[in-house]
Amino acid sequence: MALATTVLAATAATNPFFDYKNWKTPHGTYPFNEIHAEHYMPAFDEAFKQGLQDIDNIVNNPAAPTFANTIEAYEQAGEMLSMVAGCFFNLASAETNDTIQQLEMELSAKWSEYSSTILLNEGLFKRIKAVYDQRAKLKLNKAQTKLLEDIYEGFANNGANLNDEDKETYRQLTAKLSQLTTQYGQNVLKATNAWSMLITDEALLAGLNDDTKAILRANAQKKGQEGWLLNLKPTTTIPVMQDLDNRDIRRELYMASATKCVGGEFDNTAIIVEIANTRLALANLFGKKTYAEKSLYKTMAETPQNVYKLLDQLRDAYMPAALEEVKELEEYAHAHGLYAAHLQPWDFSYYSKKLKQEKYAISDDDLRPYFELESVKKGVFGLAEKLYGLKFKENKKIQVYNPEVTAYEVYDEKGKFLAVYYADFHPRDGKRGGAWMNDFQPQYIKNGKDHRPHIVNVMNFTRPTAEKPALFTYDEVRTFLHEFGHALHGMLTRCQYAAQSGTNVPRDFVELPSQFNENFIDEKEFLDTFAKHYKTGEALPQELLDKMHASQTYHAAYACVRQLSFGYLDMSWHTLEQPFEVNQTIGTVESVVRFSDKAMEQVQVMPTVPGTQMCCAFTHIFSGGYAAGYYSYKWSELLDADAFSVFKAAQQKKNGTIFDKKAAKRFRENILEKGGTEKAMDLYKRFRGGEPTINALLERDGIKVKQIK
Repeated sequence: MALATTVLAATAATNPFFDYKNWKTPHGTYPFNEIHAEHYMPAFDEAFKQGLQDIDNIVNNPAAPTFANTIEAYEQAGEMLSMVAGCFFNLASAETNDTIQQLEMELSAKWSEYSSTILLNEGLFKRIKAVYDQRAKLKLNKAQTKLLEDIYEGFANNGANLNDEDKETYRQLTAKLSQLTTQYGQNVLKATNAWSMLITDEALLAGLNDDTKAILRANAQKKGQEGWLLNLKPTTTIPVMQDLDNRDIRRELYMASATKCVGGEFDNTAIIVEIANTRLALANLFGKKTYAEKSLYKTMAETPQNVYKLLDQLRDAYMPAALEEVKELEEYAHAHGLYAAHLQPWDFSYYSKKLKQEKYAISDDDLRPYFELESVKKGVFGLAEKLYGLKFKENKKIQVYNPEVTAYEVYDEKGKFLAVYYADFHPRDGKRGGAWMNDFQPQYIKNGKDHRPHIVNVMNFTRPTAEKPALFTYDEVRTFLHEFGHALHGMLTRCQYAAQSGTNVPRDFVELPSQFNENFIDEKEFLDTFAKHYKTGEALPQELLDKMHASQTYHAAYACVRQLSFGYLDMSWHTLEQPFEVNQTIGTVESVVRFSDKAMEQVQVMPTVPGTQMCCAFTHIFSGGYAAGYYSYKWSELLDADAFSVFKAAQQKKNGTIFDKKAAKRFRENILEKGGTEKAMDLYKRFRGGEPTINALLERDGIKVKQIK
């Protein structure tokens, strides 16, 4: 016993997490230089212990249950766990390695057990229910009332009202689901990193520009190889699929990406079946027919029927135009060297870019020189200043988890410290693909002190080369604006409770600030603030702007139905009313592929390639928190178009500007600052003056159908 105590003391003395309250770092930021893999599990174990002690203190409080001693105490429990998890899970996505991944697997079971222990604590729920039952008499404000309701419903929908036998079943199902989703995500990352193709004959790279070839050469050099190395990261796949003349290589790259985790060493098909069936079993445990029914109750959509209503409404509006777009592109391809009978998925981006260039005489290569990284940062940060008065100041004393990351202090319009912001721009082997925002530490108010948030944007944008700085594509600038919109949601929040601050809002509301922010890239008034040629300093020419604007609706219908196909795929797996049964004649892989193909066929405008299926690498819904929620991207898109129409209307007034301060103030006060303190639709209507329609979205995309009332 003495030995164990000595070991723990030694661990605590050398483990930064055990002393997190006394960190001497700026704004209490993580001392990343001192944190190592061996620190995590001891810290988690101690944090779990402290968290459970916090719960015991609530349960064993002899005083009658009140909002303060039960609801607020519960909301504030597990402080050390929040600190450890805030570091670990961010780095598990942005700076992972084999050790971190192994810890992640080990941790999934412990985390599930910890959560279940709390959620199924009868004494705790009894006190929460006692406060909930007297809520009408408590004179709570809106945020407090919603916190009480959310906590009560969170327990009720996580097993608190179940009998003892069902509670044990719930524990087993959640533990199993945690491990399955973790394994799924790790398989995708491993499969992505495992595939590569080395090109040693430069003639095979015809069509690629020098920047892309430099990236491919750098890929090879990093692996100690000579030549040009293709991989499955977006900085490779996007330019290669768009520009490479060699159709066979494009096909091979497409097939590698589209069959990722479909069978083979990192097969996810059996895991998908288990995830879907486990989620259905959880829903049935609560008397729900489907997982979607259980999952959607706290969203703006509320029911699966409303989700399908949106998907079907958009399908009917966009499908005719999407089919025409594909028909036009196929005719163009046949006239420009495609001898195959039909356009295939590995042809679409290639000919789409060529047709766009022919129609509008504009390409990413024309725009890249005007979107140099430092200029783009100036523009994006400047947008936040023009709308909300924010200032960004780099602070090199703030430690970062990778030398490529830049840390900023953010100040509001009055010069008051607002947030820490970390920016991580370029791909690495230890970083998963895509782009995202998260918080290292959330915002909350405790004992009168406003604890400001620490926010991170992680992206995978074009790297600088030996010859050129990092030059962004137009879409990369849009993505930066998108993720920065999430960051603004996190940084501007002003909430009492961490559980409600920042992006802690319904899934189908969380994308509004991000997609709203994207709209500014199409505005000359915004582009003129930063889009300068990296060599000459020349502003983005009006001619290019005109072409860019003219091309904005190019293949908008195709892009929409592609998103709809993902939404239908998501809903098909999560509206199952019976467990998915594998057809033993064709096997698990083929059963999963056929089921998924069937779900997507009503919005399929390109040939389906046998053996391919994106569901096996669809991390959003199988390991990323968007189960029965992928529709929210389109839901938020109609919201963002509707919201931005307010700014467009202000711009069109005499002496108007797209940076309208009054509209920005309403958006900030009703959307960005409020977090999840009220119902999302109530917040939106307060900003907008009414409920949204899809009309602004249809107009923006150039879809000419009857307007929706």
